[in-house]
Amino acid sequence: MYYIIRNNTTFGPYTLDNLIEKVERGNILKCDKITDDANVYKGLIVDDVLKAHRRRVKVRAIGSLGQQLAHIGSNFIFPENVMRREVWSSNQNLMLIVCIGLLPMVLGVFSIFGDYAAFYGIALYFSVIWGLFFYYLFKTRQVSVRVTLTIFFGTQIFVFIGWTLIGFVGLNPFYWFDSEGTLTERLIYYILGVGFTEELVKASPLIILMLRAREPLVPQTFVYYGLMSGIAFGVYEGVQYQLTINAQLDYVSSFMANISRLTSLPFIHAIWAAIAGYFVSFALLYPTYKKSLLALAVFVPALLHGIYDVSCSYDSFLFLCIRVTIMILSVVLLMTYLRGGKQLQMRLNGSI
Repeated sequence: MYYIIRNNTTFGPYTLDNLIEKVERGNILKCDKITDDANVYKGLIVDDVLKAHRRRVKVRAIGSLGQQLAHIGSNFIFPENVMRREVWSSNQNLMLIVCIGLLPMVLGVFSIFGDYAAFYGIALYFSVIWGLFFYYLFKTRQVSVRVTLTIFFGTQIFVFIGWTLIGFVGLNPFYWFDSEGTLTERLIYYILGVGFTEELVKASPLIILMLRAREPLVPQTFVYYGLMSGIAFGVYEGVQYQLTINAQLDYVSSFMANISRLTSLPFIHAIWAAIAGYFVSFALLYPTYKKSLLALAVFVPALLHGIYDVSCSYDSFLFLCIRVTIMILSVVLLMTYLRGGKQLQMRLNGSI
C-alpha cells in the first residue's frame, strides 16, 4: 500500500490502481512525495513509483480549452471587485512594491520642466527607497514622520540657499588650499574644507533637533535622522554633479558616475551623517560633555569624508582600494558605535 505526503500531511493508503486513477484525475500529483508500508519508496515521488512499475500515466484533461476557460469563469480572471478600495488597501506591501516599480515612469514627467527637475525627480526616487530601507531598520517609537520629512526637505533647502545662492563654502578658509596640489594640501582641503563644511551642514538639523528636544532621544533615533539628513544632502549633490561634471564625461563613464551618485554616494553620505547623529544623541543625554561630543559629531565624519575625497582625486588602484576601505570602515564604525553605546553611557555616567 502507498501513502502520499503533501505539506507534511499523509494521505492513503492507496493501491497501485488507486494511485494511477487519482493521478489521471489530477487528485494526486506526480511530484507528490510517496512512501509505502515497507518504506521501500521513502524519499521518492509518485512519478518514481510509476516508472518503477513501468506504468505510463497521463493526466486526463477536463474538456477543451474553451470549456476549461468557461468553467474557470470570467469573474475569476477579471474579478469584479478589483477596483474596490478595500482590495487595494488590504495588501499594502504589494501596493508599495507597485509604487516603487512604477514611480520612475511617473517621475519622467518631470523632464518637461527642464533637466534639473528630471534629475531631481530620479534622485528623489532613489532617496525614497533608501529612506524606506532606513526607516525599516532604524525606526524607534520616537521617530516622527513629520520630523523625517522636515529634515529631508529642510536640509535640501538649506543647502540650496547656502551653496547656490549665498556661497556658504567661501566662508571656510581651508577651501583656499589646492585641491590638486600635494598630498598634504589635498588632505587639508578635503578634510578641513570640504569634509568639515559638508558634515557640519548635515549635522545642523540634528543639533537643532537636540536643542529643541522635549524628551531624551535614544542614539538610534538620532542615527535615523542623521541618515535622512545625509540622504537629503546626497540628493542635492548628486543632481549638481549630473548636470555639470558627469555631463562632460563619455557615455559609459557618465552613466556609471550617475548611477553611483544615485545609489552608493548618497548612502555613504547618510552613513557619515548617522555617525554625527550618534554623537549628537550623547550630547543631548550628557550635556556636561556637549562640546566634545558635538566636536566629534562633525570631525569624525569629516575625517572619513575628507580621506575618501582625497582618494577620489587620485586615479590609481591603490587609492581605489583606499576609498572602498573608507566606505566599508564607515559602515563598520557606525555598527560598532551602536553596539558600544551602553559602554559609552557607563563611562560618561561613571565620571559624573
